Amino acid sequence: MKPDLFEAPDYYNLDDLLTEEHKLIRDAARAWVKRDVSPIIEQAAQDAKFPKSIIPGLAEIGAFGPYIPEQYGGAGLDQISYGLIMQEIERGDSGVRSTASVQSSLVMYPIWKYGSEEQRNKFLPKLASGEFMGSFGLTEPDHGSNPSGMVTNFKDMGDHYLLNGAKLWISNSPFCDVAVVWAKNEEGRIHGLIVERGMEGFSTPETHNKWSLRASATGELIFQDVKVPKENLLPNKSGLGAPLGCLDSARFGIAWGAIGAAMDCYDTALRYAKERIQFGKPIAAFQLQQKKLAEMITEITKAQLLAFRLGQLKNEDRATSAQISMAKRNNVEMAIKIAREARQMLGGMGITGEYSIMRHMMNLESVITYEGTHDIHLLITGLDITGENAFK
Repeated sequence: MKPDLFEAPDYYNLDDLLTEEHKLIRDAARAWVKRDVSPIIEQAAQDAKFPKSIIPGLAEIGAFGPYIPEQYGGAGLDQISYGLIMQEIERGDSGVRSTASVQSSLVMYPIWKYGSEEQRNKFLPKLASGEFMGSFGLTEPDHGSNPSGMVTNFKDMGDHYLLNGAKLWISNSPFCDVAVVWAKNEEGRIHGLIVERGMEGFSTPETHNKWSLRASATGELIFQDVKVPKENLLPNKSGLGAPLGCLDSARFGIAWGAIGAAMDCYDTALRYAKERIQFGKPIAAFQLQQKKLAEMITEITKAQLLAFRLGQLKNEDRATSAQISMAKRNNVEMAIKIAREARQMLGGMGITGEYSIMRHMMNLESVITYEGTHDIHLLITGLDITGENAFK
C-alpha cells in the first residue's frame, strides 16, 4: 500500500471560516482515515468486504451521531462539524461514509427526533458507541423515487404489531442490530418502527456482485409476520415527511462527503502530474493537464462554499429541503466529473488499485443515485422555484 500523502486543497482559505473546534474535529478524522482506512481500503474494495474492524474508530472520531446531544451518547457538535467528519471519511471511501451516514442521519436522527425518551435512552448510546449498528428501511424493490407507494405494512394485533414486506438497497443491513423501518398502517399512514435483530421472521440477506461501494455492506430487510412490540413505534412523527426529514440530514452529509472524494482525486492527479514525465517534462507543464487541474480546484472551491453556507443555515435551522437537494446534486456531480478527469490524467495507472481514483469513480456512481437520484433532486429544485410539480 502506498503511503497516504493527501493534502487537502483550500484555495479560498476556507479554514479562516472554521472555528478551532471545527479544525480539531476535522484533523482528528483526517488523521484517523490516514492511519486506519487508507492502508486497508483498497484490499477491502477488491475483496468486496466491509472492514468491521474500523467501527470502533468511527465511534471514537464522533462519526456516529456527532450532533446528537451528549446525554444520549452523542458529541453534541454542530452541523458543520458533522459535514467535516463526513468529508474526511469519504475522502477515504464513500462506502465507509455511507456506514456513518446511515448510522447518524437515518437511524440515530429519527430515534432522537421522533422517538420516545425510553427509545432514546435504550438505543442512542449504544449506536453512538458502535456497540449497535443500524440500518434504514425505506426503498423497496418496486418503490425507490416514489417512496409513498411502499407496500411494506403493519397491522395492530392488540399487544403487538405484525410487520410484513421487504426493503432493498439497504446499507449496513447484513450486520445491523436495529433497523428503522418505514411501513404503512391499516389506514395507509406511514410510520417508523424499530425492528431488532433476533425478532422472528426478520432477515437481512446481503447483496453481492456490486461494482460500486464494494467496501460497504448492502442488503435487504425482509419481514415475514414479524412481531414488533408496540413500544418500538416512533411516536412523535408520522407520514412521508418523517423519513424525508431523515433524508435531509443524510443528504446534507453527502454534500460534504462528496467534496472529500473530489479532493482525493484532485490531490492524486496533481501529485501524479508533477511526477509523471512525458516528452521530457512533467505532464503538469502541458496546457490540457493544467486546464483539467484548474477546473477541478475551481469546482471543489465552489462546492466547499456551497456546503459551508448550507452548514450555517442548518445550524440556524433555516436550511430548506430544496437547498439541501441542490447541494447534494451539485457536489456529487462535481465529484464524479473530477474523478473521471483525474482517471484520464493517470492514464492506464488510473484503473489500478494502486491509486484511489477508480474506486472513488465507481463509488460515486452509487452516491449520485442514492438518497434521491440526480434527476429527482433537479425536479425538487424545479418545483421550489416554479411552484409547478413535475413529479405527477
